[in-house]
Amino acid sequence: MVSDESEHISYVGYDLMKFSTRELNLAAFAFVEHLRSSLLPCLRPHRLVKNTLEMARKKIREYDSKRLLKEHFKRLSGTELAIRSAQITESTDLKGLVEKETWLSSEKLVVKPDMLFGKRGKSGLVALNLDFTQVVAFVKERLGKEVEIGGCNGPITTFIVEPFVPHNEEFYLNIVSERLGCSISFSECGGIEIEENWDKVKTIFVPTGASFTSEVCAPLVATLPLEIKGVIEEFIKVIFALFSDLDFTFLEMNPFTLVDGKPYPLDMRGELDDTAAFKNFKKWGNIEFPLPFGRVMSPTENFIHNLDEKTSASLKFTVLNPMGRIWTMVAGGGASVIYADTVGDLGYASELGNYAEYSGAPNEEEVLQYARVVIDCATADPDGHKRALVIGGGIANFTDVAATFNGIIRALKEKESKLKAARVHIYVRRGGPNYQKGLAKMRSLGEEIGIPIEVYGPEATMTGICKQAIECISAAA
Repeated sequence: MVSDESEHISYVGYDLMKFSTRELNLAAFAFVEHLRSSLLPCLRPHRLVKNTLEMARKKIREYDSKRLLKEHFKRLSGTELAIRSAQITESTDLKGLVEKETWLSSEKLVVKPDMLFGKRGKSGLVALNLDFTQVVAFVKERLGKEVEIGGCNGPITTFIVEPFVPHNEEFYLNIVSERLGCSISFSECGGIEIEENWDKVKTIFVPTGASFTSEVCAPLVATLPLEIKGVIEEFIKVIFALFSDLDFTFLEMNPFTLVDGKPYPLDMRGELDDTAAFKNFKKWGNIEFPLPFGRVMSPTENFIHNLDEKTSASLKFTVLNPMGRIWTMVAGGGASVIYADTVGDLGYASELGNYAEYSGAPNEEEVLQYARVVIDCATADPDGHKRALVIGGGIANFTDVAATFNGIIRALKEKESKLKAARVHIYVRRGGPNYQKGLAKMRSLGEEIGIPIEVYGPEATMTGICKQAIECISAAA
């Protein structure tokens, strides 16, 4: 069923949670090509899918990238990569670490931050050819200390330690998942000067579902010496198979080298499609998706994050501007992005207090706790100026609108005095199962607690209330 181009497409009879983003993208494009050619040419389906099925790319630490590579390379190729690495954080038992990884006390080592940022060598954050005592001193001097990288400030909390590998050759390999396949880039001139030598990088595109044969790989390795050409070609083919098998969305080795004639990654970055976690939890193991460098959760964000971890529903909350005067509480991942984008498109991004999304039919208690946090942030530090709270969403397929509104209504009643002190005006727009009852409850609530609440159903445009919220805060006090 296709309903309201600006809101959603519902695929009746399919459980979309059983597919990764890559699989959904492939199916979605087949579907929209059918729409374009025969059913609904007026819907501009390519734009629709672009807005709703973006790849869920989550960065992982270098330690985890190499762990996954080591664990699964042998399974896919029959040969083993001699990768060894250890992770050090504030809570690491260094004595226990050396007992577990005995090579730490017997070999020369490399140590560097493992914090999801690049150009560590150019930033003077990589130490080479150290013994373990020197590694510990290097880490202690920098652990928890704030640094500036690419305009972002943040503390270094995690380090990776590896054997020091003397080498003469440095190769570059990069694989990126795109909407219709993967781009694979390779260069014989890898390392910290890769950007200066970008003209030497060769790139090919492998469509989703196509076989990655020697013929397809040939342009990447065409200029390599014969004695290493076969080894590197086979390595690239296995890495591509591993990339697809583990649902990576991005993988980069810069550089990798050859040790005793076998490929060895020195520096590595990876991103995973976290929508594929349900089918890869055994393969991925205890994977961590850290926040971007410089991003630290506030107590309220951390509370919602922990709430999200304990439920099958989705509860997301990010503070953008604590002093903002437009706050959102939106049902649905796609809708939440559209509401935020609309406020920005209308020229009021600087007044947007947060990004918030709840979906997957959270129960009343979960919605209550979630709504309390949003309202507390939206009403903090009253300054006499009007504020707006947008309680929006598209047209739900399965979620009982009245049931989820019960939790929000309870929170609004609890926070009545805060809402009035902050001069909050509330704008509601929702559709879906039982929406009439839910909207009626919202209208009654406004009369009961004496707070301006404007309520709309699916007869109104989804983001029309964004304009009303802006007009509210722009009006003279």
